[in-house]
Amino acid sequence: MNIQYRKLLPEESTIYRTVRLESLKKFPESFGADYEEALKTEKFRIEYDIENQLAERFVVGAFDEDQLIGICTFVKDENGRGNIYQMYVKQEYQGKSIGLNLIRKVIKEADDQFKDIEIYLEVKHDNLKAFELYKKMGFVEISDAGQTEMNSSILMKYFQP
Repeated sequence: MNIQYRKLLPEESTIYRTVRLESLKKFPESFGADYEEALKTEKFRIEYDIENQLAERFVVGAFDEDQLIGICTFVKDENGRGNIYQMYVKQEYQGKSIGLNLIRKVIKEADDQFKDIEIYLEVKHDNLKAFELYKKMGFVEISDAGQTEMNSSILMKYFQP
């Protein structure tokens, strides 16, 4: 298995959409979006971003041959901090370090474009598999003044090892 990791090209926005919808359908508890609502959306914001190749908003894909098998999205927000969203690897490819390599590629791309940018992500409390992966990568749980008791996510910040 020879997995390639790279930013998605403008013409790949539709395959991104297919994989994103699959992630919402198969693992609804892991994401802050609803599959049925997403189906009604004609085009996701990130699809436009892929098509327009915005530096501040990009998706890295993991490809097995020409099949997109994993995605990880980066967004630089208005405060200048980086955020990782939508980390997903197709079920049959999980447990093969593909998620780890996707995150590494996103961090490298973000660091190449925005030197020393702070990078954050959120993970659901009950998604222990992802939480452990993020810790292994160098993400550390931090407290967020904006978080409430009702919030079922943990905010994590990346610290380079």
